[in-house]
Amino acid sequence: MTPPTVQSKITAPEKIYDALNAARTADNVNIRLKDGRPIQGSLVFNPFKGGVRVIDIEQETSIDFPIDQIAELRFI
Repeated sequence: MTPPTVQSKITAPEKIYDALNAARTADNVNIRLKDGRPIQGSLVFNPFKGGVRVIDIEQETSIDFPIDQIAELRFI
């Protein structure tokens, strides 16, 4: 018998969109883009334009990218 698994990451495109839509402004997220870059920070999601912005307060940077570039999403 195998123990139940807990899914801590969101990877399916539909689930990513639903998660982003449910939490349009999240305090902190970890995102891995399809090109392998990891991004961490506060999330801002615009469902009308399909754009995502992650703001790293500590480094005073932000990055914008389309939803289809997200490979993995984790809310912290």
